[in-house]
Amino acid sequence: MKKLLYSFFLSLAVLLTASTAQAQKFGYVDSEFVMGKLPAYAAAQQELNTLSGNWQKDIENQKKDLDKLYRTYQAEEVLLTEAAKKKRQDEILKKEQEIKAYQNKIFGFEGQLFKKRQELTKPVQDQVFEAIERVAKKKQLAIVFDKAGDLTMLYTNPVHDYTEFVLEELGLASEEKNQLGTKGSVQTVETPATPTDGVNAEAADAPATTRPAPRTRQPAQPVKRKN
Repeated sequence: MKKLLYSFFLSLAVLLTASTAQAQKFGYVDSEFVMGKLPAYAAAQQELNTLSGNWQKDIENQKKDLDKLYRTYQAEEVLLTEAAKKKRQDEILKKEQEIKAYQNKIFGFEGQLFKKRQELTKPVQDQVFEAIERVAKKKQLAIVFDKAGDLTMLYTNPVHDYTEFVLEELGLASEEKNQLGTKGSVQTVETPATPTDGVNAEAADAPATTRPAPRTRQPAQPVKRKN
C-alpha cells in the first residue's frame, strides 16, 4: 500500500513539474548580432584594432633589432674572443626574452589588450543585457538563451527569436519587423606570433597570426510578429 501511494505521489509530482515547464515561456537572442548593430561597439572595435596594430608594429621593430643584433654577431664571430662571444650571446638572449615578456604583457592572458577590450566593450554589453532583461519582463519570458554564447543550439524555431525586440528596445529595429538585417563586418584584433626559443633570424620576421573571423549570420526567415 505504501509503495502504491509513493508511486502515485511521485507520478503526480512529475506531471505537475511537466505542466509548469510547459506553461513557462522561453526565447533566444543573438547578443553578438545586437552588439554588432551598436555604433559604440563598432567604435570600440576600431579603437582596439588601432591599439593592437600600434603594439604589433612596436614588437616587429624590436624583432628587427634582434635580427640585426644576431646578424652582426654572425659577421664578427670569427674575430671575437670567447669572452666577447659569450657577452654578445647573452645580449641576444636578453633581447629575445625582453620581446617575449613585452608581447605577453600586451597580448597575453589578461594583458593590456584584454583589459582595454574589457574597458571598451563592457558598457556596450551591459546596455545589451539590460535591454534583454527588459524584453524578457515585457514578454514574460522565464528563460532567455543566447544564440551567440557557448550553448550549442542545434535547432532554433524563429518564432522564439526575440532579437528584433531587443533591437527595438535599443532603438535599432530594422524596417521589416522580425527580419534580421545583414550583419556589419567588424575587423578582428590581430595578435602577433610568439617569438620562438633560441636565436632564429628567420623567425624574427615571421608574420603575425590572425584570429578567426567572426561567423557570418544568415538572415532568418520572416515570421509572424508576436504580440
